[in-house]
Amino acid sequence: MLIFFLGMLLGVLLGGTLCVTYLRQEIAAGISPKLKRVERQLDTIETQLNLAVMTRYADLSAHSQGDVPRQRPGTR
Repeated sequence: MLIFFLGMLLGVLLGGTLCVTYLRQEIAAGISPKLKRVERQLDTIETQLNLAVMTRYADLSAHSQGDVPRQRPGTR
């Protein structure tokens, strides 16, 4: 009788472990495409921000050297 309960407990623990492992893999597989999309969006934002900062830095450098900075379309 005790061996039966011990075997049942061991089976439940192993089954639970396999179930949790499977669920973790499936959850990670479902999240992965969304994370890649968010990462691409963040890369795009970072690139645009770097472009804006470098453009502003070039305008300030030109202004400090006495050159008149060019007006970009859409700015005042």
